[in-house]
Amino acid sequence: MDPVHALRDVEPTPFWLDDPGRPEAHSALIGEVRCDLLVVGGGYSGLWTALIAKERDPALDVVLVEGREIGWAASGRNGGFCAASLTHGLGNGLDRWPDELGRLERLGAQNLQAIEDAVAKYGIDCDWERTGELDVATEPHQVEELRELAELAARFGEGGEFLDADRVRAEVNSPTYLGAFWDKDGVAMVNPARLAWGLKRACLDQGVRIFERTPVTALAEAGAGMAARTPYGRVTARKVALGTNVFPSLVKRIRPYTVPVYDYALMTEPLSAEQLDAIGWKGRQGIGDSANQFHYYRLSADNRILWGGYDAIYHYGGRVRAEYDQRPATYRTLARHFFTTFPQLEGLRFTHAWGGAIDTCTRFSAFFDSAYDGRVALAAGYTGLGVGATRFGAEVMLDLLAGERTERTALEMVRRKPLPFPPEPVRWAGISITKWSLDRADRNAGRRNLWLRTLDRCGLGFDS
Repeated sequence: MDPVHALRDVEPTPFWLDDPGRPEAHSALIGEVRCDLLVVGGGYSGLWTALIAKERDPALDVVLVEGREIGWAASGRNGGFCAASLTHGLGNGLDRWPDELGRLERLGAQNLQAIEDAVAKYGIDCDWERTGELDVATEPHQVEELRELAELAARFGEGGEFLDADRVRAEVNSPTYLGAFWDKDGVAMVNPARLAWGLKRACLDQGVRIFERTPVTALAEAGAGMAARTPYGRVTARKVALGTNVFPSLVKRIRPYTVPVYDYALMTEPLSAEQLDAIGWKGRQGIGDSANQFHYYRLSADNRILWGGYDAIYHYGGRVRAEYDQRPATYRTLARHFFTTFPQLEGLRFTHAWGGAIDTCTRFSAFFDSAYDGRVALAAGYTGLGVGATRFGAEVMLDLLAGERTERTALEMVRRKPLPFPPEPVRWAGISITKWSLDRADRNAGRRNLWLRTLDRCGLGFDS
């Protein structure tokens, strides 16, 4: 059967947000509001910042403003992979911060455990499962790469192992699998929207004032503090934390450091017991393949398969627009790839299809900065690995605002920013050539062409 038929009844909406338990939005901010800390952005970055600020100092008056609704953007649209890695994987971390990678891995593990502890402490109902992740090889050259990854992980005391084809197919049965690296403890699966909504409730319970449907249109100095202009009012605060990520930064000099890249996903109907038996997957691990243009996939609590990735789309000019959230051409590609991976599931239908923008930077992991003499802090550039790392970013922003030198702020990763993207049209041309080159490498046993090797030498080489 043509895989496109599986899309015939698909709803063009994010599965996670299509939830009868979705909370009502809070009212917009009206008039003049004063506070100690203003947090801009109601995704994970802003929610963790507000919550941790209150945990550090319960007397602090914290206001959080969100332009739409809590969790409506990347925080409610992602695949729900909550990873310990702060560096977009061991390989990227080793290339960029070899001298502090051990410390970064330790801080990342502590951060993931802190998220798990917060889920328990605040009673957040978000289908949290510490299942780990399988990085699977689907091409012969990827097998040796995963063996090397397993050796690297062992050097840093990571709890993972290499699986040959028979062993990985015993975990999840796909004819495409040739091997895998199983990170057993460093990734959890989560319902991402419910995590955001649970953090919202935790913030409110701790006394954070939340205003939704309140975009900040301008940020300026106001005496010894800062003033944020909104459509119907103004917030004056001593300090400001920006968790706007993919959206244009209120600190304009930061804007060249990120570009929005659109990612897409499908969700199947729930699998029957017979369909689950046909593919195994009793360990319920998250899965990602090892190609440059990779797929990520996982089981939901009701045994649907979320299937996403592969096509990363950059639109000329770097704009974030609602019309980019749907892309039928990508859905056709994803459907075809799904049934290549799991031919035994022929006849399964997709129920939801959606997309969203990822804040991508040239080093593929978060960067940090402060402005206005330390009164404003920001974190951005998570490049698709922000479900876990945003909590670490919140800690960094609060450290910066406090003017404290901590283990976090002493990191080279925190002290240095990535290279900015060039202006258009060079930006669009460079991203297009890079994507073409990555696709070519996937079809050529992983061999990187001159363009990719040049980017590698400049510290810009990437593999996802």
